[in-house]
Amino acid sequence: MDREAREIEFTSLVGVMLEVSAERTTCGAMERMVDRLAERGHIDAAGVWCVVGEGDDRHLRLEHARAPDEHGPEHWFHASGDYREVPLDEPWIGVVARDGDPNRFGSADEWDRPDWAVEHGLRGFHAIRIQRGDDVLGVLAVFFGEDVGDAVIEGARWLQLLADQLAVALVNARAFEEVAELQRRLELENVVLRESIERPAFPEIVGRSGALRRVLEQVELVAGTGANVLVQGESGTGKELIARAIHERSRRADAPLVRVNCATIPRELFESEFFGHVRGAFTGAVRDRAGRFQLADGGTLFLDEIGEIPIELQSKLLRVLQEGTFERIGEEVTRTVDVRVIAATNRDLRAEVDEGQFREDLYYRLSVFPIDIPPLRERREDVPDLAAHFVARAARRIGVPPPRLKRRHLLELQSYRWPGNVRELENAIERAVIIAAGGDLDFSFLPGVESLRPTPEDLSVRAAPPDRILTDDEMRAFERENMRRALDAADWQVQGDEGAAARLGIKPTTLRSRMRVAGLRRPE
Repeated sequence: MDREAREIEFTSLVGVMLEVSAERTTCGAMERMVDRLAERGHIDAAGVWCVVGEGDDRHLRLEHARAPDEHGPEHWFHASGDYREVPLDEPWIGVVARDGDPNRFGSADEWDRPDWAVEHGLRGFHAIRIQRGDDVLGVLAVFFGEDVGDAVIEGARWLQLLADQLAVALVNARAFEEVAELQRRLELENVVLRESIERPAFPEIVGRSGALRRVLEQVELVAGTGANVLVQGESGTGKELIARAIHERSRRADAPLVRVNCATIPRELFESEFFGHVRGAFTGAVRDRAGRFQLADGGTLFLDEIGEIPIELQSKLLRVLQEGTFERIGEEVTRTVDVRVIAATNRDLRAEVDEGQFREDLYYRLSVFPIDIPPLRERREDVPDLAAHFVARAARRIGVPPPRLKRRHLLELQSYRWPGNVRELENAIERAVIIAAGGDLDFSFLPGVESLRPTPEDLSVRAAPPDRILTDDEMRAFERENMRRALDAADWQVQGDEGAAARLGIKPTTLRSRMRVAGLRRPE
């Protein structure tokens, strides 16, 4: 090679090295190197293999290759498979990554070509170890389709320089990727932290009904055990608040509580969302991503709307619950996590198990301790406390003085069946506060609720502070008047779908007992 040709070659290879050095990902560095080599006229194919595995399992894995047409490494075969996975005792590429000669060259005369090399017209190869210090990273190899003689030997020195530069680029890129993954993990943890700050746990559970007390007793009972919990209830009953209460009272309270709304995840992304993926695992996977199980390690994972998980993924979810192990998509490394799962659903999972829509073994694994949250219509005595709490919060958020919440307002709210439960009540309160514009509240927009005219004994309840406490006499008078109105509306019929007991959300025997205590009798 004359001097001018050497200078051109040197300039070209320096350009390749600069391009490779500029890459900030390991995949990018390897792809750039191989693509640039494959563009050179005398090179027919090129590839980079990286060392993977530990101990006896160490081998080479093809990360990127360029070959003409379909003649790629997946069509090149060694004794135990194709060249996408290469054992370290393979004589042409594998041995270069072992102790010994880091530079292996074979011409048409010296290379005892295997059948695939003859078939694809490859006449020579040059494989060089990619090494940084004592750390063997992999092998860079190029293949020739013609006898290039001295030019190949001359080019071997440049190939060694390129392999050394690739080693530096890979080490730097791995450092960048580790920083990027750490940054992403911190960002996700910040999201979890912000959610925890914005949604306080136990103080948000408002009410004093017997039904709610029984739920909180179950929370106290199971919180410290570490058992998986299945929270069941209609939409809007506060399942997430119960999950937060369990987490905050558990031994994992200082670790993350990570929430996943299974109803909002596209079907094809469930596995990635739960377990994470590596770059290039599928179209759109432009970087490594930690899954929610990895993020929740040491803490609690709240799986909201658990019934939405595709049945084909349920076996993988069962495995991580049973064994605490999983693999990210595109990665063969098995990871171990310690995660407590709290699942929630508004569906009848038992019925879905019977219909074959939900795995029975997963159902039993999740429902070690089931908690059923009653709908708001079954704990109407909580409506006054909830209404006062939401009026104060809505006024504070909107920036207006809290309007007065009167007894007739409470009667109106308690007469409604609240199909959307506590969430619907909160939304209705906020709407009423906005409409009031500093004046009187009006709930006539609720279906079937007519605004009640004020009575002389109208009982005003200030909404600020939200913990306004009624005296015992006030509460008895309020409950007596509420029962009387329900009885009047039902023409004093206690039982039946339209009876007063159904309107109040209690049993007929309970209503009759309270009527006796309150001295309520049907008018003559």
